[in-house]
Amino acid sequence: MQRWIALASHYAARSGPIGRAWGRIHAGTLRRTRGLVGAKWLGAPVLVLVTIGRKSGKVRQTPLLYVKDDDRVVLLAANAGNDRTPAWWLNLRAAETVEILIRGRRRRLRWREAAGEEYDRLFAAFVDIYPPSEHYAGFTDRRLPVVVLED
Repeated sequence: MQRWIALASHYAARSGPIGRAWGRIHAGTLRRTRGLVGAKWLGAPVLVLVTIGRKSGKVRQTPLLYVKDDDRVVLLAANAGNDRTPAWWLNLRAAETVEILIRGRRRRLRWREAAGEEYDRLFAAFVDIYPPSEHYAGFTDRRLPVVVLED
């Protein structure tokens, strides 16, 4: 069942304008309801990541699944296992800090990419909260970055 969910999200992420519109609607709903509606996706927690477009300079708000690791927030730049790197990850890499919104609470954090044992541990934690993510690495040759957000 988890593989079927992973495949469905993999192909949905390729939908272009439809997928982007869904992301804008989801992020807007999370903001307007202060996280009361849309804060879970198949049981996994969802935040809004606020970045600045590296080319456009426009504010971008992206709903993403996340894992809490003590005071840190962990993201997986999987793009549902597609070969295309998620735009939010490219925008994040062009910035020193990022803003997130969880349940109506805003935080400005620094980011870094996990490596080694930390990568393995945090990827496993991500799979624990959202089992379909385990299949994403098998859909692409791209390494799926694990992003750690911290003060």
